Amino acid sequence: MYLEINPDNPDGRQIMKAVEVLRKGGVIIYPTDTVYGMGCDIHNLKAVEKLCRIKGVKAQKTTFSFIFNDLKHISEYSILDTPVFKMLKRALPGPYTFILKASSLVPKILKAKKKTIGIRIPDNQIVRDIVIELGNPIITTSLPMQDDLVEYSTDPYYIYEQFGKQVDLVIDGGPGGIQESTVVDCISEPFELIREGAGDVELLY
Repeated sequence: MYLEINPDNPDGRQIMKAVEVLRKGGVIIYPTDTVYGMGCDIHNLKAVEKLCRIKGVKAQKTTFSFIFNDLKHISEYSILDTPVFKMLKRALPGPYTFILKASSLVPKILKAKKKTIGIRIPDNQIVRDIVIELGNPIITTSLPMQDDLVEYSTDPYYIYEQFGKQVDLVIDGGPGGIQESTVVDCISEPFELIREGAGDVELLY
C-alpha cells in the first residue's frame, strides 16, 4: 500500500491507517527528519522477524533503534541519568540517535548483547503521531539500499517501486534526506560520538 500524508498537518485518519498496519504485524516505510526509515511494532515478534528477513540480519545480533514521541516515553524503555537527560532535552526532537541501557520493557529479542538500544525522537510529525496512536515505540532502521542513485533513498515513489512488494505500507511524507542521524553512545563516560551526521554536535555539550 502507498499512502500520502501531509508532513505539515498529518491527517488523523491517514495516521490510523498506518497504525492499523502496524497492529496487524506489518512492516512500514516512513519519513523521519533524516532518511526514510523502515520499521514495525517492537512488541510484534512476527513483524520483527519479517523486518530482519528484509534487512538480511539476525535480531539478536543487531542493535535496533526505536522511535519515541517524547522524553517521558524514552524513560520507560531505557535507563536515564540526569546529565544524559539534560543532553536529550537539548537535542530532541532532532536528527540524533542515542545509545542507552535498555529497561525491562524492551523485548529480549531486541536487546543487544550489552542490553542497549538506540533511541530517536525525529523532528517529523508523521512518525511521531504514528507512535502516539500506536501507544509504544516502533523500530527504525535504514533501508537496505543496493543502488547509489539518490532517488532510491529520497523519493517515496521510487522507494515504493523498490520495496512495495516486500513491506506492507510505504508512506509518502515528501522528499527524504540523504544524511543519517548523529549517533551518540551514552553508555560510556564521557559519552562517545559514534557517527557525526545531520545533527548539530554543539547541542550535545
